Amino acid sequence: MKLQVQKPIFAESASLFVNTMSEYEDTVLLKKDHWVVDAKSLLGVLAVSLQPGQTVELDVQGGNETAIKQTLIEKQLFIEA
Repeated sequence: MKLQVQKPIFAESASLFVNTMSEYEDTVLLKKDHWVVDAKSLLGVLAVSLQPGQTVELDVQGGNETAIKQTLIEKQLFIEA
């Protein structure tokens, strides 16, 4: 699924994102440009330096894709791309 970053994913918001992803047992990969990182890894998420307006892809390997998408939108981290 493609999402657009709504606010910078840095420090507190990065922690919120990683903790949210960790609530699901699915494997979630975050893809931006040439980067592919585990969405449950704080260092990985910080390394991709997500800024507002950027489009990223989340590759959810499991059955919770819709729930994950809805949760991230509700937490105002991302919007639909």
